[in-house]
This record gives sequence, C-alpha cells and structure tokens, in this order.
Amino acid sequence: MARSLLSGLIASGHAPQLLWVSDINEDTLAALSGGLKVNTTSDNQALLEVADVLVLAVKPQMMEAVARQVAPLLAKHQPLVISIAAGVSQANLSEWLGNSTAIVRCMPNTPALVQTGATALHANGNVSAIQRDLAENIMRAVGLALWVDDESQLDAVTAVSGSGPAYFFLLMEAMENTAITLGLPADTARLLVLQTALGAAKIALEAPESPEQLRQRVTSPGGTTEQAIMAFQQGGFAELVGAALMAARDRSIALSKPKETI
Repeated sequence: MARSLLSGLIASGHAPQLLWVSDINEDTLAALSGGLKVNTTSDNQALLEVADVLVLAVKPQMMEAVARQVAPLLAKHQPLVISIAAGVSQANLSEWLGNSTAIVRCMPNTPALVQTGATALHANGNVSAIQRDLAENIMRAVGLALWVDDESQLDAVTAVSGSGPAYFFLLMEAMENTAITLGLPADTARLLVLQTALGAAKIALEAPESPEQLRQRVTSPGGTTEQAIMAFQQGGFAELVGAALMAARDRSIALSKPKETI
C-alpha cells in the first residue's frame, strides 16, 4: 500500500525528491530509491526533520511500537499523521503519539494498488482544514477519497469497500468455474467474466440510475437474465450479502478492541 501511494503521488505530479520513506529493510529502501527515485532512510528522526505529513503504513501489530518510537519527534515537529492501519483506533494512536497530534485515520482498499482504490477518512479534532485537504489529496492519488463524520463508520467502510474486492472476486470465481462447467474454455471463461465485471462497474459509475434501476433495465421479462436473477433471489442472495457485511463489520469492531476484551 505504501508503494502504491508513492506511485500514485508521483503519477499525479508530486516530485519524487519531496517524498521520503523510512524502513528497517535495506532491500525495500533500495528498491524504492531505484524504482521511484524517492528519498530513503532508516532513521525516523531524519525523516521527521523534513516531513509535513507522516503516513504510518505499518502492520497493525507493529503500530504501537513504531508510534511510541516516533512520538518524541512528533512533539517537536508536529506533522499531520495519516494512519492506514486497519483496526487501530484514533484513541490508541493519540495515546501512543500524544494527545495534541493531528491524526487522520484512513481505510483504503486493495484496488489502490492500481490507482482505483476507495478510501474513507476520519480526522480528529487537531486536524486543520489545510491538513484535511492534504490528507484527501494524498489518498486521491490512488483513487476515490471521501470523509466520514464518525470514526465508528470506518467499521462499516471496512465491511463494504475494505473487504469488498474479495466479494467480487468470489463472484467472479464462481461465474468462471460455472462457465467452464457449461463448456467454455478456461481462458475464454476468465476473459468474459473479467470484462463483464469491468463493464458493469463502468456503467454503474457513469450512469445516473441506481444499481437496482440498472438491473431492471437489463432484465427482460421472460428472458435469460430474469431466470438467473430469480435463482439468486430464491437462494436468499440479498440476505446472504447482508449477513456477510454484518459479519465483516462486527469483526472490524472486535479487532479494534484491546486483545483481552476480544
């Protein structure tokens, strides 16, 4: 995700010489320096001497250690901090980084890797209007970025867009396997499913109608599509999708709690 952010920022016109990366892995730093021409260091203090925005792109289980290590440096330089770690609340981040730290918590998804991501953001009370714009511009470098009013809504975002790509992959997988069962060659089945998914998403993004209206528009009475939709509905498709998203939302809530309460 960090590499995709860097690539997106460079593609949107940000100069590589203004971007810094800190990592303990020298191979990672060498690859980023050679491939993207960004500045690299293994010294967080050197990075925070020049950074106006600090993006914390580390695994959730590593976040506390990293945050506590950089906290004294943040108190001196006071950059905006953006966290893209799932399940790490702003309350925890404030505890580790300092209560005066300006923090934006983000929930991106994996299509950010190809600059078509969907990211929800929430800012704490220390974030200025200018910093909100900075955070939004950074995340827009890899796709759609929008704000939520309440941090708890990020759990719903996790269920919808954070985990969402896997739901579509699951449907693609099932369609592809069935297409092969119906006699199509494997490569043909895959290409048809992928292009159909791309086309449907493009129509849904560009059309003024809702997904329900679009579905009705392409479902002719007595036709093949109607038969397929009826089979989905008789199998409890909408209820199953609802249960799946609720389960993902509940798991997101549980992961954000202290381990002893899970």
